[in-house]
Amino acid sequence: MHHVTARGGGRLSRAAETPGGHLATASRRAMETRSRELQAAEYLEKHRIKELVSYLTSALLFFRPEKPREYLISLLERLRIAKVTGVAFPFFMDNSNVVSMFEMMDSSNRGTISFVQYKEALKTLGLCTEDEDLEDDGHRITLEQFKDEVNKRITEIWSAF
Repeated sequence: MHHVTARGGGRLSRAAETPGGHLATASRRAMETRSRELQAAEYLEKHRIKELVSYLTSALLFFRPEKPREYLISLLERLRIAKVTGVAFPFFMDNSNVVSMFEMMDSSNRGTISFVQYKEALKTLGLCTEDEDLEDDGHRITLEQFKDEVNKRITEIWSAF
């Protein structure tokens, strides 16, 4: 590599000899970093890793097992078996838990909850991401609608794994 002596007696590399040499290198590195970040984001989205991690975290917080690592391993093993055999996917809340959650939100016993409560419940269950844009049609959510949506989202999430 050719070196050039700078005014102060120091040596500069060939990249520094060309106008913008350092800028071109920095720009190339920034583009490579953005490309790696984009590839990572696409990978996470393709394999629905964020949803899986969200679900696993929700399950941990719901059950609070004494041995969280073993619990996660067992849950992932149940998921693998369900995928291979076609049996029902593991879910930490059964229908009675979903009903109880709805009833806690419906403190006035009107039989409906607000859209805000509905969206927060889905987030709490790990069935809705922070950036997901749910449409509020202005109607309140009934227990049946809530149960249907929870079951639909569970099926969608597990079928992707």
